[in-house]
Amino acid sequence: MPLTKADIARLIPHAGTMCLLDGVVAWDDASIRCTAISHRAPDNPLLDGGRLAAVCGVEYAAQAMAVHGGLAGGGKRPAAGYLASVRDLTCHVGRLDDVAEDLIIEADRLMGEGSSVIYSFMVRAGGRELLSGRAAVVIDAGVP
Repeated sequence: MPLTKADIARLIPHAGTMCLLDGVVAWDDASIRCTAISHRAPDNPLLDGGRLAAVCGVEYAAQAMAVHGGLAGGGKRPAAGYLASVRDLTCHVGRLDDVAEDLIIEADRLMGEGSSVIYSFMVRAGGRELLSGRAAVVIDAGVP
């Protein structure tokens, strides 16, 4: 079942313009696919000098991972998570704000044990890959 931006905002701690995702088009226990249009927004909080560097796509992916954690956890906001590392990051473009098409953000849970999870991720638009990599997330179960 697709989710809206309002549904996403209930699952992650990011509010207002910092909630970068606009929808969830598909998810299961192992993966999630989200959409975003905020990369073109003039009030995107990640803009620097009017530009949105491609590396900011990691934040889009991290938010998709957080949404996935909430959905896989029964629709509850997950405990606070921290991006512990990003590996094999490949950026095929220099910036995202000049991408005319909507972003598609995909994250696949590769493994998870206890308080750590590893995902692979890809951000694409218009049939082309913009960036990809792997991320390790540490979940702080002691934080509500």
